[in-house]
Amino acid sequence: MRPNHGYAISTIDGTPIFYRVAGGNIDRSTGHETDELPVVLCDGIGCSGFIWKHLREPLGRNRRVISWHYRGHGRSPHPKDESRVGITDLADDLACVLDELNIDEAILIGHSMGVQVALEFLRRHRYRCKGLVLMCGAASEPLKTFKGSNILEVALPALQRTIGKAPGIFRGLGRALLPRDFAYRIGAKLEFEEEFLSKQDFMPYLKGLAQMDPILFLAMLSDMGEHSCEDILADIRIPTLLIGGQLDTFTPADRTREMALHIPGSELCIVDKGTHSTPLEHPDVVGQVTCDFLARLPAAINP
Repeated sequence: MRPNHGYAISTIDGTPIFYRVAGGNIDRSTGHETDELPVVLCDGIGCSGFIWKHLREPLGRNRRVISWHYRGHGRSPHPKDESRVGITDLADDLACVLDELNIDEAILIGHSMGVQVALEFLRRHRYRCKGLVLMCGAASEPLKTFKGSNILEVALPALQRTIGKAPGIFRGLGRALLPRDFAYRIGAKLEFEEEFLSKQDFMPYLKGLAQMDPILFLAMLSDMGEHSCEDILADIRIPTLLIGGQLDTFTPADRTREMALHIPGSELCIVDKGTHSTPLEHPDVVGQVTCDFLARLPAAINP
């Protein structure tokens, strides 16, 4: 019997990386295990699984679903080497998680920064990735188009210097202020519609973000802003589905369309009235499109 959760030890610096396994490769008609490829969920920055709330069940009906927490996120502790918080480090941490679970091949599903993690994993561990579902993310430098400008990219160094002078104060402010109703209201004003994203669904994100070290968060944000996998898009030869939100202002839908143009044979779905939280806002649409895509993929080569 496989454990349903545990820790993989990163080969980078020995940091424990939390993972959880749900669903199963069980043929419901026979009760026997099938050889369907498992899927791995890759979060956005500051997230510990909240975005997948409504997708885990449909994804796990006939295959394993692996969730994991980035270093310094959720149940994964602060990295032992504080300088190792880049996209490449996260991609290699994922390889350690798969090794721990004896998984040779998997399909990667990424949201927001998880799109970059999935693409970097493909670059570094090409033969282990057999399919991609990329949601509300960009292949490169997402801060350049955040809210339609590069203002966050420009302001980030000053923000890092300011918070670096008194990290304890800012950490305390974040824990006191982020998990509050008014923070949800601000989010609704800036990005999403309350009609489609309830407070119950969004508060886990704010609570998780409040527990993060702000220095680590900004360091990871900085690396994310400079990271690029544009150079590998034209060489991708595995099935790829891209999903974007028509109203996404964090990673505009045009970034998703741009990736689709560069990845040969890729499939594209832009969700009407979807924002950066499209998987939570429109789970029926995203779930159906994703499950249909997965159903067309071949089974594992080495089950």
